[in-house]
Amino acid sequence: MTGAGFVVLPDTASAAEARAVVPWAAPRVYSHASGRPWLVGRWSPGEIQVATAGPVRVAVIGVCPVTATRLSQLTARIRTVTDVDALAAELPGSCHVVASVDGQLRVQGSLTGLRRVFHARRNGTTVAADRADVLAAMTGAGIDERALAVRLACGGLVPSPLSDLPLWNGISPLAPDHCLVWDRESARDVRWWQPPAAELPLAAGAQKVREALASALEDRGPAEGRLSTDLSGGMDSTSLCFLAARNAPDLLTFRWGEAEAGNDDAAFAAHSIGSLDRAEHLVVPPAELPALFADADALIDAEEPYPFVRTAARTRHTAQLLADRGSRRHLAGHGGDELFTPFPGYLHQLLRRRPMTAIRHVRGYAALKRWPLLHTLGALVRPGDEAAWWRAQAEHLTDPPLHKRRPSLGWGLWPLRAPSWVTGTAVDEARRALRQAAGTAQPLSRDLGQHQSLLALRTSAPWYRMLARPFAAAGVQLDSPFFDDRVVEAVLRVRVHEHSGPWRYKPLLAEAMRGIVPETVLGRSTKGEFSEEASSGLRRNLPAILDLFADSALAAHGLIDPGELRTRLLAPQADNAMGIALEPLIGCETWLRAATRPTPAWRFDDHASAS
Repeated sequence: MTGAGFVVLPDTASAAEARAVVPWAAPRVYSHASGRPWLVGRWSPGEIQVATAGPVRVAVIGVCPVTATRLSQLTARIRTVTDVDALAAELPGSCHVVASVDGQLRVQGSLTGLRRVFHARRNGTTVAADRADVLAAMTGAGIDERALAVRLACGGLVPSPLSDLPLWNGISPLAPDHCLVWDRESARDVRWWQPPAAELPLAAGAQKVREALASALEDRGPAEGRLSTDLSGGMDSTSLCFLAARNAPDLLTFRWGEAEAGNDDAAFAAHSIGSLDRAEHLVVPPAELPALFADADALIDAEEPYPFVRTAARTRHTAQLLADRGSRRHLAGHGGDELFTPFPGYLHQLLRRRPMTAIRHVRGYAALKRWPLLHTLGALVRPGDEAAWWRAQAEHLTDPPLHKRRPSLGWGLWPLRAPSWVTGTAVDEARRALRQAAGTAQPLSRDLGQHQSLLALRTSAPWYRMLARPFAAAGVQLDSPFFDDRVVEAVLRVRVHEHSGPWRYKPLLAEAMRGIVPETVLGRSTKGEFSEEASSGLRRNLPAILDLFADSALAAHGLIDPGELRTRLLAPQADNAMGIALEPLIGCETWLRAATRPTPAWRFDDHASAS
């Protein structure tokens, strides 16, 4: 196993056997107070902090700008694993928390799912890890073809919790708002976090968001090297850029140049650059960037399919450019859309509490976004429940796509539709999984609007978790502060309808950054346009993509019809929908090829060579 990752072992004699098969040749080891192995893995510089207080050990792993003194103070208060609740609620950043307390053990990730936890049984002992493929290597797990079929049949857009399932048999995911607690040999998951009530008005909420973001960026620099940040010209990355610049005099900003005349990112980015005179600015012209969909068959990571295939070559190129300039941590605005552009489910509760305000919002959407008025009002009157939403996705999985103007007013984010190249076998497996989800899925919040916001974060966070892998391979830690627990909580406390509606773009973030970010950027209401560049990249790399699927591993497993796929690829493309659908498909194909090699990339490679 190459790269960073870790395994968590209980304080038992049987855990020593599991320690012997961790898939790293020379891992670092931290011990329980008993001397038995506790944490085993590899970490980048500054990625782990450990505090000790008598029989208590606490490790925070990831991005957690807390001082050693403060962590020691929080650790000293712990008497049982339940006391870790208070410690976790105090920590900034986005990190794993692992605690060993006098023979008991607790581990948890971040509440968005950006830091994940998986667990499995090995010879009667529950072990946990931050990567599913690590546990697959330790347990000899095979591929879960049903989970793979679900991803294919749902076009890569299946939401949490179904999307949380690993592609390995016998490996279980831990829900982001749960922790895993061991009492010697046995382990159970316990919910430790509940979403806060959305009670703050916009002005007060913006102040809390401002404080949370300012605190998050106060000490965000890496342990070694310099800090860099995206500066696309959008409100999300620009906000992080100006906050970081206050504490990083050698800040490096980065953005890809625009290839399309209709993309106005450059104008907004140039305005910001003029106000950041101390930072170094790196803009890479489009001619110096790999084309979109270049090297689409390259494996990015062995844990699960890579979700951003069309930009994968550019991402590797970017990561190396940043590393060559000395960057060791790179800030990105991922999560900003999910946090500050609420989904329309908020209208349900608004209609019941403030019907006139809700009607005004609906009429605004109908006028500006052409929502069908009668359909929208009918959906708001009959919201249904989450189980009904999952059952509907199963029933309509092979239906034609819904009209694009219809808003997502149910318990999901978008309707799930199977691509035409997915086989009936894969569709049947997906339908069974969707119906099973209907019987187990629980709302993330009683407020449907807040539920949708959390669902958007938990669905997208694992994508950005995978995006960090090519950066890590170049020695750069990709950091997305909008996924920080404390930042997310601050946003969730604001009344959803006050930072929603059709009239303003991300009003909560704009108000929070007033006086920090230039007003020109805060007043922006557009987003960069890359569809023509994506289409030209697909045309240029289409022969290589056709070759990839000429001998498809997915087809060999009976999951896709390569003839139908070829027909669709060679047909005229009216829009960018084909390119979007291709990304998860190519990701699944390259992952499956790696996972089914005679010596799979994830199985004990380093460990075997060391032996």
